[in-house]
Amino acid sequence: MTLVAGVDIGSTTAKCILLEDGAIVGKSLAPVGVELVKDAERALEKALGEAGRERREVQAVTGTGYGRFKVTFGQYTLTEIGCHAKGAHYLFPGTRVVLDIGGQDTKAIKVSDRGEVVDFAMNDKCAAGTGRFLDVCAGALGFDVSEIGSLSLGARHPVKVTNTCTVFAESEVSAYVARGKDPKDIVAGLYASVVSRSLSLMQRVGVEPELTFTGGVSRNEGVVRTLRQRLNLSVNVSPLSQYVGAIGAALHGLERAGSPPP
Repeated sequence: MTLVAGVDIGSTTAKCILLEDGAIVGKSLAPVGVELVKDAERALEKALGEAGRERREVQAVTGTGYGRFKVTFGQYTLTEIGCHAKGAHYLFPGTRVVLDIGGQDTKAIKVSDRGEVVDFAMNDKCAAGTGRFLDVCAGALGFDVSEIGSLSLGARHPVKVTNTCTVFAESEVSAYVARGKDPKDIVAGLYASVVSRSLSLMQRVGVEPELTFTGGVSRNEGVVRTLRQRLNLSVNVSPLSQYVGAIGAALHGLERAGSPPP
């Protein structure tokens, strides 16, 4: 029996995955605060509690995400790029491109048939087209971001959101509200903007037939629907899409612990 953990400290959430002999046996997800070391510790402890396991049983811990070096109790670290490639391949072995939209950045990752990174591109302008972008714009509409996922499905005349900067896009949304535009049409415009920006990143690495969508924004059904319509390709979205980086980190630890991945 080999029990390993992957801890992904992102810009907005901390995720942990426990793998036992390649199978997921525990997980946790919670917002991050200002004490990332404690957030990492809590993520592991919560996952262990779900799995009914003890800390001493864990043979390797790998940290990933922008706060990976705050996983001070871990043995290994790996960038989120490599972890998302590994994690997406684990869930969907046919994955050739990963689109990861998190709280503060967007990444397009080209993946080999073995789950290795071939190429990648990242957004380079503030939080444009990310979870933070949607959060701010939802607030300008008077909604929580969790409430707008399906709102665009009833859109009849989507507006154009031309600004990629979060601050200016918020002002643009507020202007549409002042003009009496239907919130459904505004949200549809926001999703189109997010997807257009994502497609430009994917084109830099090459759009392949099978895409896996990861990160918090992949839980937004309106964005997923817009992406599928624009691509007209298979888009994989797992119930574990927010955990893909942590899954990849755990797989890295499994390899280093001497057990081949499943």
